[in-house]
Amino acid sequence: MKILIASDAWSPQVNGVVRTLKSILPELGAMGHAVTTLTPDMFATVPCPFYPEIRLAFGAARPAGVLIEKAQPDAIHIVTEGPLGFAVRRWCVDRGFGFTTAYHTRFPEYLAARCAIPSRVTYGVLRRFHAPARGIMVATESMRAALSAKGFRNLRPWSRGVDPAKFDPSCRQEDIGFARPIFLSVGRVALEKNLPAFLDLDLPGSKLVVGEGPQFDRLKRRYPTAHFLGHIENGALARLYASADVFVFPSRTDTFGLVLLEALASGLPVAAFPVPGPLDVIGDSGIGVLSEDLRGAALAALDIPRAACRDHALQFTWTHCARQFVEQLSIAA
Repeated sequence: MKILIASDAWSPQVNGVVRTLKSILPELGAMGHAVTTLTPDMFATVPCPFYPEIRLAFGAARPAGVLIEKAQPDAIHIVTEGPLGFAVRRWCVDRGFGFTTAYHTRFPEYLAARCAIPSRVTYGVLRRFHAPARGIMVATESMRAALSAKGFRNLRPWSRGVDPAKFDPSCRQEDIGFARPIFLSVGRVALEKNLPAFLDLDLPGSKLVVGEGPQFDRLKRRYPTAHFLGHIENGALARLYASADVFVFPSRTDTFGLVLLEALASGLPVAAFPVPGPLDVIGDSGIGVLSEDLRGAALAALDIPRAACRDHALQFTWTHCARQFVEQLSIAA
């Protein structure tokens, strides 16, 4: 097929949406599909409220339509509910062109936490955005059930993957300069990631935080005994995953949590709250501990065999993710 993918999330942003797209594009090419992307770097941009480092396309409706018509796609997928997403949605609705969407980010919960906008208001906007889609792709069964209860329809599964060659237990180093046990958290340093739930814990050894975001400086000052390492990627990140002792995931609002798979593929057991994302990736597999007592979960996870974590992660591949994506496009078409 000729596939057009529109996303307001794109490089240099570092998040699960961007990593998912960057991971499946080579897989789609290997399957013989021709993919055109519409992303903010192709348009004039303005800073996103609350996230000024994120640039959003401005005045994209007309040029986006021209680019769509030039691409002549067989299928259109809208990744995000941002300016580009709305522009492409309008083009599709005006022409009766069937399209799919995805629900990657729990904006209602984010906005309720950041600026006290009632989540019911934001959910109403999102329901209207997704309503014309022939399929709304969701990463987990928990999110499907939650969205279905809020009136979303045509929900379809689209899982995630991990690169087992990149994230591997063989990258482990016993001495990385921090006292053991090492409790690691990776992700955006932002309000919705609920990092104080991790940083407030009374744990032995060291707490490491990898990532950047609007709360970085504030949390670094508030928790001087924790180690804030900023943005780390590629081999250095893989070594850190493999060298830590427990991965602590304090977020209650992620739709999946790709970092869970990266940790597990590195042989790193997980401690998390029993919420969507961890419930779906970890469940009752025994390769993590899910509990409202996050401290107890982190300490109990120290005893989990690392080989079992790796074996569990290998069930999630980007090849399967790409095939599932194409399957949902085909069903919608």
